[in-house]
Formats: sequence, structure tokens, C-alpha cells
Amino acid sequence: MTTLTISATGKSTLLRGLPITLNIDKPPDVARVADVKAALAAKVPRLYVARQKLILKGEAKTLDDDATLVAVGVLDGSEVVVKDLGPQVSWRTVFLVEYAGPLVIHPILYYLPNVFYRGQVQHSQLQKYVYAMVILHFVKRELESLFVHRFSHATMPLRNIFKNSIHYHILSGLFLAYPIYGPTYSANSPYIRGTLRSNLKFLWACAGVWLFAELSNLCTHLTLRNLRPPGTKKRAIPYGYGFGLISCPNYFFESVAWAAVAYMSGSWAAWLFWAVSTGQMMSWAAKKQCAYKKEFGKEYPRQRKAMFPFLF
Repeated sequence: MTTLTISATGKSTLLRGLPITLNIDKPPDVARVADVKAALAAKVPRLYVARQKLILKGEAKTLDDDATLVAVGVLDGSEVVVKDLGPQVSWRTVFLVEYAGPLVIHPILYYLPNVFYRGQVQHSQLQKYVYAMVILHFVKRELESLFVHRFSHATMPLRNIFKNSIHYHILSGLFLAYPIYGPTYSANSPYIRGTLRSNLKFLWACAGVWLFAELSNLCTHLTLRNLRPPGTKKRAIPYGYGFGLISCPNYFFESVAWAAVAYMSGSWAAWLFWAVSTGQMMSWAAKKQCAYKKEFGKEYPRQRKAMFPFLF
């Protein structure tokens, strides 16, 4: 049996009844931090496990759910402080919502030109290719979210679903779709007719690069999935296709795919989305590489760059 005092930090109304005493029916060397969270959630149901952040009184480090109490310095009679992280939503839900935006926005603008462009638009081959590539990309992302990705964290703050969705719903949704499906890129436009962007060989070449990048991205996602057994947070050094020179080839291939769309269309909106998304992925890649090196030390391949071979 382990007896703990649970006190509160922050102004959440869910914490008004604290401090309280919790009794865990396991000794400190057996009980895990997750057991404390479950016991607290049983006492305060609205403070469910995903909303809780626990720290040892007088310390600043968040307690790891999978660690035993002894391992993190929590003993019988210790005081543990809880912070309410606010409403949470699953990572999978966030991914599904943010990728759904372009899947709704692009068809609406593509198939309803009379509403948005005040007239019919005879779609060029370029517009048809871009439309197909965008839809297939986000269908792939939805399917990966459902059947491929395994997440190290179960949830994120609910407010993030709105922030994350702006990137996809606005930049790759509205900002990309509105100009690209309009008269400027239509079959009779001087920007298209008789130019390289009406040449089927050019379109096929760009689509080929895009398809190669999308399939390569899927391969790296499958590699990452197989590193983590279901229901665990286990991490391992990834090897195999794409991982020889960089730590995050999934981001690299994602960037290549969108560069193919941007180059094929010449659209400022496509280049803007490519620049913003590539910059964001470079930031994520740098953080992931630092995490790999910190966790695996000398075992981690030194020659690997974060996202771009030999460069970054």
C-alpha cells in the first residue's frame, strides 16, 4: 500500500477539491505513475488520465507514466502535484480532421466553378493532374492515420485541432485550390495553351516524381510503424529504405512530392504551401534527430543529416 497526498497547481476548476489523499494498493517499487493517475481519475472523474500532468512536490520534471514511483523519487507519504492540461483530443482524430479539410475544399472549388469564378471553367490537363494528386495525397494521409501511424502520445490539447487545421484547411485547402482551379490555369488560358504546362510529357514527368515521392513516403511510414509494437512507446533506431543518409526521410519525400506539384503548376500558392510545410518539417526533423542522438548516443549513425541528404 502506498499513501500519497495530491495537491494542485493552476486555476482549473477541476482542482478545487484538492489536496486529497490517495491510497494505491501497491508498494512504491511496484506501483507506476499511471496507477496514480488512474486512482486520481477515479476520485475526480472529469480529471481523466489524459488531462493530468504529475510532478513531485518541489521538482519540475514531469513524471513518466510507465515509471515506477520509486524510480521517479515518489515514496510512501510523498506529495505529488497535479496540473490540469485541459480538454484533450486523440492525435488520430486531429490528423483525420486536418486532412479532411482539403478533401472537402478541393472538390467544391473544382466542381462548382460557376459559384466561385462566376462562369464555367474548362479544366486543363494541368488542373486535372493537380486535382488528382492533391486528392490522392490526402486520401493516403487519412488511410495512414487510420491504419499505419502509431502515436507515442495518445492525446494533445483540444485547442491544437484548430491551430493544426489552419495549415491544411487554409494553405493546402483554400489558398491552393482557389487560384489553381480558376480561369488562369484553364485549358484556354494563355498561361497554359501552347506552353510547357500543356505538354503531356512534362505533366507525366512531374506526376512520376510525385508518385515516386508518395510511395517512398509510405515506405518510410511503414518502417517507423514496425519499430513500435502496438500499445507501447518503444523507440528504436530506424534503418532501411530512405534512412541511410537522413533521420526523417518521410519529411524529405513529403517535401519532394509537394515540390513536384508546385513546379508542375508554377502556382505561387503551391510554392507558398511547399515553403511553409518544408520549413515546419525541417524544424520537426531537427528536433527528432536531437532526440535520437540523446536517446541512443554513439549507437546512432553519425553521418545522418536531419532531413536533406548531405545538407541539413
